[in-house]
Amino acid sequence: MKYLLGIDFGGGASKATLLDEKGEICATNTTEYATSYPAPGYAEQDPTDWVWATCENIKGVLSKSGIDAGDICALSLDAATHTAVILDGDFNVIRPAIYWTDTRSTAEVAFLKENYGEIIEKQCLHRADTIWSLPELLWIKRNEPENWAKTKKILFAKDYVRHQLTGDYVTDYIEAEGSMMFDINTMKWSPELCSILEIDPKMMPQIVKPTDIVGSITREAAILTGLKEGTPVLCGTTDTVMEVFASGAVKKGQMTLKLATAGRICVVTDKPYPDINLINYSHIIDGHFYPGTATKSCAASYRWFRDTFGGDYEELDSLAEKVEIGSEGIVFHPYLNGELTPYANPKLCGDFVGVRSYHTKAHFTRAVLEGVAMSMLDCKAALDNLNIPQSDSAVIIGGGGKSPLWRQMISDALGIELVQMKHADSSFGSAMLAGIAVGIFEDPENAVRKCNKIISKTAPNPQNTEKYKALFKKYKAIQKALEPIYGRILNI
Repeated sequence: MKYLLGIDFGGGASKATLLDEKGEICATNTTEYATSYPAPGYAEQDPTDWVWATCENIKGVLSKSGIDAGDICALSLDAATHTAVILDGDFNVIRPAIYWTDTRSTAEVAFLKENYGEIIEKQCLHRADTIWSLPELLWIKRNEPENWAKTKKILFAKDYVRHQLTGDYVTDYIEAEGSMMFDINTMKWSPELCSILEIDPKMMPQIVKPTDIVGSITREAAILTGLKEGTPVLCGTTDTVMEVFASGAVKKGQMTLKLATAGRICVVTDKPYPDINLINYSHIIDGHFYPGTATKSCAASYRWFRDTFGGDYEELDSLAEKVEIGSEGIVFHPYLNGELTPYANPKLCGDFVGVRSYHTKAHFTRAVLEGVAMSMLDCKAALDNLNIPQSDSAVIIGGGGKSPLWRQMISDALGIELVQMKHADSSFGSAMLAGIAVGIFEDPENAVRKCNKIISKTAPNPQNTEKYKALFKKYKAIQKALEPIYGRILNI
């Protein structure tokens, strides 16, 4: 039996999935790491934590499965986009990586919009925002000149980890699209955008395909991980496209809905849809894209609520289930780190509105879940407004999708069927991608046929859909009223 290994790096943890050649999971392992918040609006991670988590995860799946490491045919990594790692000439980390939820670069975003807005939109298909690598790196250049002077190389999260395993210096074109330093028209690093940072494009990693084998496990990495020296390692790509792929969305119109740290609705298309409310990335299928909407604090809102006010998810779901739609008047906006679709405003804040003395923890819990559902409805409306062809169902992915209550709530709010796969996370997708790279799977469609298994379908309740339409009007009215206040009065 031959095996494939996929490793993902998420907002708070790394997960490894060991897949056999028949498409069955043999073992998984998860290792958590911290995100630091050194100042309001800041979010950083230590890249060495990712490497440590990788070693722990690989040793974990090898121990749990009991397989011979020599039977692993290939390894692939994925991670959240935009997370740049600045390195000196010897690939030493200079400072913690600014995570994509960080909002410190608002002044840099304003500068880029005013001076380079047209070229950014033309070459990147997006407008400048704090989520992209370019403004994050510009902030470092402006505010930490001593660190910027040491910077000789720039990598991204999964690429830095892979470098530690193989010694390569490459990235894939989908990852590059998330940097705001890449020209999608030429499929090369943009001299004009790199010049904003006063760097030569040659300083950036070589761009390859996600399925390209770019190196092999070194002797040092073999000792640290338990893998066999020489095991092939492919470039890999970003976490979202791996989730889209793992969910089975490989044809035009197929849709995924993500309830994870961040939330996204993505649709497979045969062209990009440049729009302020969408993030356009290439799919691993040639000539296809997966434009998507995004909400910054999705399951992160529920995690924040749990960590702040106590309880576990099962207990909290049980409380929320006893409360009627509308949470008896409480409305929550999940803008804990600003918001993307459809506001593109990093200054928006989370809030509870309509609180009365009779409200309990159960009401607040349901309000958080409903607030995220309303945010996803905002995302769905943005896709509808652009007339993007899409199916009337979506595969639900991410940890939040494990909650039957939340699945039904999202299905009702959006009025679409939600399909749950047995496995559809990004580490699973990366293992599938590794199978394509070494010929175990013929192509993405063949990998999907062998690996995908549906375990449930959630249909919307039309009566509840009407109730959520009414709640959505209230949700939007409150957001509109409060938007001018955030930033001005709160001084953020």
